Amino acid sequence: MVSQIELESSDSLLKFIRDNALLVSPEEQLRRRNLIDKLKQILMTWIRRVAYQRRLPQNQIKDASATLLVYGSYALDVYAADSNIDAVCVVPCFASLAEDFFIVLYNMLAGRPEVSGIHCVKEAKAPLMQFTFDGILIDMAFAKLQVTAVPENVDISNPSFIKDIDESSWASLSGVRVKNRILQTVPDVKIFQELLQCVKSWAKRRGVYSDLFGLFGGIELAVLAAFVCMKNSSDSLVNLISIFFKTFAFWPWPEAVVVEDVGVLPPGTRSLMPIQLPSSPDEYCHSNMTTSTFNKIRSEFRRGYRQTQDPFKPQFEWGHLFEPFPYSKSYLRFIKICVSTYNNVELGTWVHWVKSRFHTLLVKLEEMHALCDPNPTEYIDVSIQIPNIVFYWGLVPGRGDNLDLNTATNDFMTNLSIGYPNIPGSLSLALVQASQLPKIMQLATDDIKAQLRLSNFNYQQQMIPVYSTHSPHYLVGYSAI
Repeated sequence: MVSQIELESSDSLLKFIRDNALLVSPEEQLRRRNLIDKLKQILMTWIRRVAYQRRLPQNQIKDASATLLVYGSYALDVYAADSNIDAVCVVPCFASLAEDFFIVLYNMLAGRPEVSGIHCVKEAKAPLMQFTFDGILIDMAFAKLQVTAVPENVDISNPSFIKDIDESSWASLSGVRVKNRILQTVPDVKIFQELLQCVKSWAKRRGVYSDLFGLFGGIELAVLAAFVCMKNSSDSLVNLISIFFKTFAFWPWPEAVVVEDVGVLPPGTRSLMPIQLPSSPDEYCHSNMTTSTFNKIRSEFRRGYRQTQDPFKPQFEWGHLFEPFPYSKSYLRFIKICVSTYNNVELGTWVHWVKSRFHTLLVKLEEMHALCDPNPTEYIDVSIQIPNIVFYWGLVPGRGDNLDLNTATNDFMTNLSIGYPNIPGSLSLALVQASQLPKIMQLATDDIKAQLRLSNFNYQQQMIPVYSTHSPHYLVGYSAI
């Protein structure tokens, strides 16, 4: 039975999450529900147009239907105001990916006033369109079922719906399968959601959340949180947080985290932190993790363990666990990555493509004996006259002292050109000292708090907020001044 002190400590944790704007408002929840409804209506109009173009019988045109299934943080109800929405456009057998999805639907969406920054990611294992709809970033994949009409709430666990689907569609539905399986297996959905919300908030603030940077993605954190909940079904939230960090701070990596015991696990995974997919016991979560990011994540797990060993002591403060990672105090040197184009229209697509290939840059730098801490935060260098986004990656001391960034840049640009023949911009790498970082990065957490207490107005004057090119309402960082 959960004690009174556990309940009070759990309440204080949830209060901290609420007070720090890590939960969404009812207005934001309604806004996203309305957005999903709009997209479903668009898909219905589109699929009937496709059926008409295919010259199907009138009754099939009338009955033609497609739907949108959501997964990820939105579907698990653990999203923040700046979170994107992961979704799958599920279509009947007569719709094609290359023509109907990437051309017809693309043009329909691109012509709408609510849509901006739309671009296609065709080379991915699960091809998708990414766009901003009413200020919210949408990642929409494509899955085709061997049926002539798709029910709005299609059950993809039903064998009759997923029979004979292609590999790409199966991959696109992976996130939906994982979401469904997790919600079916955790003993208490509400406690699971609260734990996952806390873990995601921790990961974002400590700089270990972004799968494109070789760090954790949402699926990995959801599975780890579910694993802890299933092993400790009667514990309070505050105890689950402590157990979470104790479990993974001392986990014998690369031993796999197994949610569903299937006997013999498949061999051959190269992941440094293998995590089994609960919906597909013979598969693991996709991972871009490298030696650099593995070391960072393991270090943060151990810090989290130290911070949560005794959450019931009188002076305990949750703020210490969620303190933003102090990059400027942790590293003396950084790699400055500047991604630029000659116009704002192409910047979003170019930045997305570069970020999707960051794994290869991390691997190349490690081959050159440079271990990095890839800060996912985006900045703008206002000294550069053309549109740009800048990243600052911390260099682990004592490694890569004679780093040849020209070689790394040339190799990375060669990789970027594969699948992207008409590169719309440029990319540069440069070594900078901590003293050359943007002022907002140089201010340690305590300095920021103290200055805010002294003069919030003066502090704000020093910063230029940077909003995402992909999602204009999403604050991604601050410009270098």
